Amino acid sequence: MLKKVSAKKLSAAGRRFVIVASKYNQQFVDAMVRAAKAEILRAGGRLEIIRVPGAYEIPVVAARLARSENYSGIICLGVILRGATTHAQHIGEAVSNALAQIQILHETPIIHEVLLLENPEQARERCLAKKHNRGTEAAQTAIEMARVMAEIPGGNF
Repeated sequence: MLKKVSAKKLSAAGRRFVIVASKYNQQFVDAMVRAAKAEILRAGGRLEIIRVPGAYEIPVVAARLARSENYSGIICLGVILRGATTHAQHIGEAVSNALAQIQILHETPIIHEVLLLENPEQARERCLAKKHNRGTEAAQTAIEMARVMAEIPGGNF
């Protein structure tokens, strides 16, 4: 059961975020990008958006951005739809593992909303429906993680 994304009073003032988003499955990813952008800007944060060809290309860009130490959070958005082979599963696992490693190595919040879904209906429900849009949820998580990291000694978030 999907959890409804609710409005939160979050502040991102003085914080800089970046979205790394796949161009593949564009209809769904674009909707998540719009929702994430609206949430970051509503909270007073600054935002950049970088588009990459597909989900598999997201981690290398996220790694370069994390290494720069210029961002309070990196939001990764993509949609992978399963097909008749195991290719989608391999891509999803590779992206997940890489993003986890980048986050730990660079101590930068990496928000993972590269969704591995069974079919377009699941994508519509999670990306196009306002009450479940994972872009909004990703932005809220990025803002909250930037706050958490700023409260921990030794960080510049």
